[in-house]
Amino acid sequence: MIQLREIDTPALHPVGVSDRHLQRARGLCRIVAGGSERGNEIFDVFQRSPLRVTFPRITGADVKEAVLINTGGGIAGGDRLECEVATVANASIAVTTQTAERVYRALDEPARILTKLKVSDGSRLAWLPQETIVFNWARLHRLTEVEISSGAQLLVLEWLVFGRAAHGEQIIGGQLSDRWRVKKDGRLLWEDAFHVGEEVFSHLTRRALLGNCKAIATLIYFGPELDKALELLRDISGSLDCICAATSVGSLIIVRLAAETSSKLKLALLTLLQLGFEFGLGPFRVPKMWSC
Repeated sequence: MIQLREIDTPALHPVGVSDRHLQRARGLCRIVAGGSERGNEIFDVFQRSPLRVTFPRITGADVKEAVLINTGGGIAGGDRLECEVATVANASIAVTTQTAERVYRALDEPARILTKLKVSDGSRLAWLPQETIVFNWARLHRLTEVEISSGAQLLVLEWLVFGRAAHGEQIIGGQLSDRWRVKKDGRLLWEDAFHVGEEVFSHLTRRALLGNCKAIATLIYFGPELDKALELLRDISGSLDCICAATSVGSLIIVRLAAETSSKLKLALLTLLQLGFEFGLGPFRVPKMWSC
């Protein structure tokens, strides 16, 4: 019997074929939320395929919830996706995704994801997407840009999973660039970059890098009583079944998490968010889509 196996090499495509020669997505989504006498309302929505946005009805919720959907079923090399969320007039909105995002093997071009979040004075925004799964030989450049006003409240999460655990996939090549840029009242407050080139993936299991961890997350928080919020997050982090640490940079709290599996990281995030929301991290809650 002949056994077929996948060969993990980037040279599986015909010579001369590039992601630039193939049909690729150019998705765009924009949401503007505001407050009024009737409560939270959506003032403006724009969407371009393959990105779609829905607003599920949640009984008794005082926070508007939006769910982003990628109808393309994943992200390929050369795709360009951009999402912008802005709040005005004392809005409260939480944004999540329908499911985990998947970044597939690329030929030679990176997929690019741009997220822009703008929170005005007196408004509250939670950006809580589900995980992004990076396949072997995927190429991804992601930038998250945040603009905060002094009287705003913000919670932003992004998390990455390396490989498909159910397939026993090991990431041995590809490219990953995950950058953050946060401004407060127009001034740069924090900037961060996580970059992994093709020559680095095979070394990620070293103890000085990710070790046995296959899933990582960054959570940032901005709001009132930062010292109290930091103490709360540090207290919760000690009970989580993962590596977790919280610190403050200026008027921003940054939480880093890493776990051996995506399921452990998700459980840790659920615990962190549930307890955090219960004891002071804004009026939000864990999105219902996380349990669907």
